[in-house]
Amino acid sequence: VQLWRDCALVRPVNDPHKDIRRKLAVQPDLFLVGTEGPRIVATVMIGYDGHRGWLNYLAVAPDQQQNGFGRQIVAEAENRLRARGCAKINLQVRRSNSAALTFYQKIGFSEDDVISMGKRLEAD
Repeated sequence: VQLWRDCALVRPVNDPHKDIRRKLAVQPDLFLVGTEGPRIVATVMIGYDGHRGWLNYLAVAPDQQQNGFGRQIVAEAENRLRARGCAKINLQVRRSNSAALTFYQKIGFSEDDVISMGKRLEAD
């Protein structure tokens, strides 16, 4: 969770501890944590519903960015989704996060012509 805070991924409407518990209850093998020695340096929470894959909580420690950890963990996420028959990955990025947008474009993602919508079912 501290890594997510360091990467500005935590928002008041989401309890990251609850998100981890939820993920560990559903497809725990799709929650990847990258380490460098004892230190957590990267994470990604992967979802797959039989139609599309999703990447959430992709984070790389700020002092470890540009070292390939992001590419490596996304490549592993792609491998795991391909093995399940997934044809396309979706993700959401805040428009203000230009560094993330640039990263995703460099590794082959492009903007879809869609509007992201959401509805809270539980208050965290």
